[in-house]
Amino acid sequence: MTYQQSITEAAGAIEPFRQTWDGIEAESVARMRLQNRFHTGLDIARYTAKIMRRDMAAYDADPAAYTQSLGCWHGFIGQQKLISIKKHFGTTKGRYLYLSGWMVAALRSEFGPLPDQSMHEKTSVPALIAELYTFLKQADARELGMMFRDLDKAREEGNAVEAQRLQQAIDNYETHVVPIVADIDAGFGNAEATYLLAKKFIEAGACCIQIENQVSDEKQCGHQDGKVTVPHEDFLAKIRAVRYAFMELGVDDGVIVARTDSLGAGLTKQIAYTREKGDIGDQYNAFLDCEEVTEIGHGDVLITRDGKLMRPKRLPSNLFQFRTGTGEDRCVLDCITSLQHGADLLWIETEKPHIEQIAGMVDRIREVVPNAKLVYNNSPSFNWTLNFRQQVFDRWVEEGRDVAAYDRAKLMSVDYDGTELAAEADEKIRTFQRDAAARAGIFHHLITLPTYHTAALSTDNLAKEYFGEAGMLGYVKNVQRAEIRQGIACVKHQNMSGSDIGDDHKEYFAGEAALKAGGIHNTMNQFAA
Repeated sequence: MTYQQSITEAAGAIEPFRQTWDGIEAESVARMRLQNRFHTGLDIARYTAKIMRRDMAAYDADPAAYTQSLGCWHGFIGQQKLISIKKHFGTTKGRYLYLSGWMVAALRSEFGPLPDQSMHEKTSVPALIAELYTFLKQADARELGMMFRDLDKAREEGNAVEAQRLQQAIDNYETHVVPIVADIDAGFGNAEATYLLAKKFIEAGACCIQIENQVSDEKQCGHQDGKVTVPHEDFLAKIRAVRYAFMELGVDDGVIVARTDSLGAGLTKQIAYTREKGDIGDQYNAFLDCEEVTEIGHGDVLITRDGKLMRPKRLPSNLFQFRTGTGEDRCVLDCITSLQHGADLLWIETEKPHIEQIAGMVDRIREVVPNAKLVYNNSPSFNWTLNFRQQVFDRWVEEGRDVAAYDRAKLMSVDYDGTELAAEADEKIRTFQRDAAARAGIFHHLITLPTYHTAALSTDNLAKEYFGEAGMLGYVKNVQRAEIRQGIACVKHQNMSGSDIGDDHKEYFAGEAALKAGGIHNTMNQFAA
C-alpha cells in the first residue's frame, strides 16, 4: 500500500465519525500506522520466517548468498546494529540478529552473571526477543518520523519534486525488523517444557529457534568441557515439540536449527532404548565404550552387542562414556536424523574454525540429505589469530617452505604481525565466511558474543582516557567527535530515545497547544551541522 493509499484508507475510517471526532487527521493516522506496522510478535514471526525461507532458497541456488548475524544482549545494541547496517549498506537483506543463551545467562539473569548452563530464568529469553523487536520497531518509527518531517518541509517550501521523492521513499521503506535466530539451549526441561517455552519465543517474534542435543540439566557452553548428550529419540521429541509450537501459532514456515555438541561431548546420561538391531537407538549405543563381560559384578549395567554381553564404561557421576574418536561420526548421525525428523538447519559446534574439518562432515551429511545447510558459530571462544597463523604455518610445512623464522607455539606474538605469514592468515580470516559458505555448506554465519566484547573494550578505552590525563577530552575526542564525524545516529540521543516521535504525537493530540521538546533551546540543535 502506498503512502497516499494509506491516507485514503485512514480518511475512510474517520469519515463516519467526522462530526464527533474533531481534530483527527487522516494523514496523521496513516503516519502512525506506518510507524507501527507490526502489531504483535506473531506478526513479526510470520513476516521474518518468509524472509529466512527465501534466503535459504537463494543460498541453495548460489552459496555466495549466505547470511550473517551478530549476537546482541540488549534491544539498544540490536537497534544500533541494524541502523548501522542500513546506513552503510542501504539494506538489511541477508543480515539477522542472533540471541545468545550465553549472553542471557551472563548479562540478563536476575541471579547476576551466570555461566552458560541454563540456570537463568527461562522467561528472560523471550523477554529479550520482545525487547529487541521493541527497539527495532522504534528505529522504524524514528526514521519514518524524520522522513515525514522532511516531507512537510518540502511541501512548505513548494518543492514538489522533493516531496514526490520522499513519498516514493516512504512507499519503498525497508524495515529494521529482521529475523532473530533465538537460542533455546537444550529446551529447559522435558519436551513439554520445550514446547511451552518455544511458544513464548514465537509469540515474542522469533521465527527461528536453535536447540541443542545436550542433557538439559547438565547443559554446558559448547566450548567448555563436561558436555553430555541425549539419545536421538529424546532430541527428536524436542524438535517435534518446537515444530508443533510453530504450527499451533500459525507460523507454518518457522525455522528450526538443530545443534549437535557431539564433537566435543564424550558422555551420555543414558543408554538409548532399542527395538531392533540397526535402529536409531542401537546406532547411538554402538558408540558406547564397552568391554566384553566375563564376570558380572555387583551393580553392573550390561548390554548385548553382536551376541556378546558388554559392560558400558560408567563414571562415578553415573554417566556413560563414548569411545574416543567417535565424535565426528556421532555428529554426522545427529545431523542426518535431525534433518529427517523436522529440523531445517544444522549447527555443528567445533573446537576451531577449520573449513575442511566442517566440510568433511557436511560432505557425509549431504550424501543422505543433499541440501543440508549449516548455521555456524564464528565464536569469540576461538583464538582466530593463532588458529589461522598455525593453519598457514602447517600448510607451508607441507609445501616445503622455509618456516625457520617462525615459532608455531608463539605465533600470536605481536612480533609476527608484519610478516608474510600473518598477512596470509589475515586474508584467510577475511574470506572465511565466503569460503566456508561455498565449501562447507554454511548458510548463516554468526558471532555469538561480539557485542559483549565490544562493550567491554570500548568501556575500558573510555575509562582509561577519562579517568586519566585526557580527562574530558577522552570522551570528546574518542566518543562524541567520532560519533559526529562518522554519522552515528545516537549522537542525538534525545532523538534516538523517541523525543521527536513524542513531539509529533503531541502535535497530533493537542495541535497548536502542544508543548514540544524540540524547540530552539534544545541543545540537540548543536548537532544539526
